[in-house]
Amino acid sequence: MADITTVRLPERVDSETSAAVEASLVAALRPGARVVVDGSPVTYMSAAGVRVLAIALHHAAEVEARIVFCSFSGAAADCLLVSGFAQLFDVAESVAEAEQRLSGRPVDQPVRRLHARGGAG
Repeated sequence: MADITTVRLPERVDSETSAAVEASLVAALRPGARVVVDGSPVTYMSAAGVRVLAIALHHAAEVEARIVFCSFSGAAADCLLVSGFAQLFDVAESVAEAEQRLSGRPVDQPVRRLHARGGAG
């Protein structure tokens, strides 16, 4: 869809790949951008990977961009679920569903439930 950027994650999102993943996500999150994060290739995600997704969510809020995560399955989906982050992210089943959500009007951003960076809590 026009004006929607899709960032496809690598097979592993861990301490070795997190810097590159963070750079690609932050680059896509321009002011007012609409971004789909496609997790379909991900077979392994560590805590470092979850942290990168949280950083992207915070950055999206800072620049007033919208971000929808989609297509996570298996161990990667379990990692998001167990960490509790699945409740904070806007997660769609597919890229098409994510694009549809981004084409509609914005809803209350899940990032408001996260603590501010550096905040206690």
